[in-house]
Amino acid sequence: MTELMRQIRKQGAEAFTHSGKFHADDVFSAALLLYLNPEIQITRGNRVPEEYEEIVFDIGRGKYDHHQKDSRVRENGTPYAAFGLLWEELGEEILGKELAEKFDESFVQPLDLNDNTGEKNELATLIGNFNPTWDAKGGSDEAFFQAVSVAGMILEHKFERFQGNERADQRVEELLADCKEGTKILVLPEFVPCQKRLSETEIAFVIFPSNRGGYCIQPQKKEYSLNYKCSFPVEWLGLEGEELVKATGLQSAGFCHKGGFLMTTDTLEDAVKACEISLAEFQETPVIVCYGATREDEAESRKSEENGVYVNRKDSEIEQLLHQLPKLQAAKIVFLDFPELPELEVRGIYGEVAMEKPEWKARIKQEVKRILKYKPEAVYVADCLFFAYPIVHSLRKKHVPVLTLVETNGEKRLVRIPSGS
Repeated sequence: MTELMRQIRKQGAEAFTHSGKFHADDVFSAALLLYLNPEIQITRGNRVPEEYEEIVFDIGRGKYDHHQKDSRVRENGTPYAAFGLLWEELGEEILGKELAEKFDESFVQPLDLNDNTGEKNELATLIGNFNPTWDAKGGSDEAFFQAVSVAGMILEHKFERFQGNERADQRVEELLADCKEGTKILVLPEFVPCQKRLSETEIAFVIFPSNRGGYCIQPQKKEYSLNYKCSFPVEWLGLEGEELVKATGLQSAGFCHKGGFLMTTDTLEDAVKACEISLAEFQETPVIVCYGATREDEAESRKSEENGVYVNRKDSEIEQLLHQLPKLQAAKIVFLDFPELPELEVRGIYGEVAMEKPEWKARIKQEVKRILKYKPEAVYVADCLFFAYPIVHSLRKKHVPVLTLVETNGEKRLVRIPSGS
C-alpha cells in the first residue's frame, strides 16, 4: 500500500482543495478519494491551513498540484493535472497496472488536458455546469459536492466497465482458441462484447442466446471500417414475423432490423442457416471515395450519369496508388468534387464564410452523408484544407479510414490519418 493510500484509508482521513469555481479536475480528484474512502473529510478553502499534514490537491503547489512552473508532463506530452497526479499513484491498486494505464490514456488524460489547456471536453463541460450562476447567493460548496457525487457515479461505472471489458477479452480469447481456422460463424454460449476483437478475424457472424428467448445474430464489421464482412440479404431488412419467414424460408425467423445489424430466430439451427444463406448470397465490390481529387483535365473522361461523381475510366496516379492498398486491388474508385465555395464576407485579403454556424454544420453533415452513401472502405482526401479539414474531422469521429498523400525519400505513399487528429 502506498503512503497516499494509507493516508486516504486511515481513520479520520482528511483532504483539502481550493474553493470558488470548480472544474472537472478537482471534482474527479475528490470523487476518486471518496471512492476509496467514503468517510474522508474534504474541505475547500482559499489557502492551505498552516502546518496542514493531510492530503492537499489542486492547490498549494505541492505533490498533487499542477499550477507551478515545474509541473510534470507525461512522456507523450500530456501535462498532468491534479486528477492525473492522484491517479498515477492510486490507479494500479484499483484496476491493476495494465488497465490503470489504459484508463489514464482514455479517461484521465483528456480531463488533464482540458484543465491545463482548455481543450474542449464534453464531460468537463458537464461538470462545469454544476457551478452556481454568477449572481447566485452563497458559496459553491453545495454545488461542488453535488458534482462530486455525479463524478463518483461515473468513476464507479467506468471502473466496472473497464474490468468487465477485460473479462470479456479473456473470454473471447478462450472461445477463439477453440475455433477452427477460417471459421465464419461463431456461436457464443452467452453474449460477450467482442466486436473489436472479431474485426481482426475472418468471423463474419456471431450468434448468441437472446435474453428474450431464442437467438440473436450480429454481423461483424471489418477492421477499421463501417462496413460488415457479410450482410444479410437486402430483401430481409426491416421484415418480421410471417413476412420474414416467407423471405428467408426459415420457420423460426423473427425479426431483421432495417439497419442490418441484428436478426433473431427461435432456434439455433435457423440462426446458423440465416448466416449460411447470407454468406452464400453476399456479393460486394469495395469502394474508395476520392474526395476533391478530380483534376479538371480528367473531368470529361470520368463523368458519369450522376452529377459530380466520377467513376473509373482512365487510371490516374492516385488510382494506381489506391489500387495497391491491401485487399482493395479491385476496389471501385468514386471521385467526388469539393462543393462550391460558399459566399464569403471579404475585407481586403481576409475572408469569412457568410453563413451562420448551424447552416455551416448542416453543410458539413450533408457532405459527409454524400460520401458515406457509397459505404467506402476508405476515403482519400485531397489537399484543399478549407474543404478537407471539417470533413476529415467528421469522418474520423465515425472511425472511417481517411487517407492522404505524402512523399518520403522521394516516394509517394498513402498515409492513414490517425484518430484524434
